[in-house]
Amino acid sequence: MLYIIGLGLNNEKDITVNGLEAVKKCDLVYLENYTSKLQVSVDKLEKLYNKKIILADREFVESNKVLENAKDKNIALLITGDVFSATTHIQLILECRKLGIKYNVINNASILNAVGITGLELYKFGKITSIPFDNENIKTPIEVLNDNLKLGLHTLFLLDLNPNKNKFMTINEAINYLIKNKIKNMKAVACCALGSENEIIKYDSLENLQKQKFNKFPQCLTIPGKLHFVEEEMLKWYTN
Repeated sequence: MLYIIGLGLNNEKDITVNGLEAVKKCDLVYLENYTSKLQVSVDKLEKLYNKKIILADREFVESNKVLENAKDKNIALLITGDVFSATTHIQLILECRKLGIKYNVINNASILNAVGITGLELYKFGKITSIPFDNENIKTPIEVLNDNLKLGLHTLFLLDLNPNKNKFMTINEAINYLIKNKIKNMKAVACCALGSENEIIKYDSLENLQKQKFNKFPQCLTIPGKLHFVEEEMLKWYTN
């Protein structure tokens, strides 16, 4: 049996009761460590779970090595946030089906729903896009933003990361990319460490946000579309 378990966004206690019970009965426990930044140490996870945790990078997960023992053992794959925030994990489900491996998905909170704390209505978000580190000739995020704005929809930008090199794109770098691509005179919502006790949310112009320092991770940026008056009222609380 393969258990694919979301860990939530904050600390070791964010795992669900179902998730924790599943981990405790597993023979091997892997932690996927490339699609998001974990806000708690692996040591704290191991202490709560009373299990040794094996770090699994992109190559390991995408090569389906995590499935090698899942036919006759209980294997857990831990995912920061929710299981399906990254498309990589859909492929795991497909492989389980092809190989006849039983699996159990245990969901949790992710950036895709936690961003609702900004006051922006979740059903008014358009297509989500990512800004990569190497973005010199990348136009897709700009195209997604423009398409969403035409429909009055909000645009969530997820920011690139490389945990193996301890490299995480900042809001400032994302704004530099947008301004360089002629996205100016717009307001945005900057978010850091959403779902934690120390989350940071700021609503201001791109130019003003660019002047600030954001030192908590993970980070994301949202450019709102057409705002309802309730959204406007909520965003005022995040205005400098």
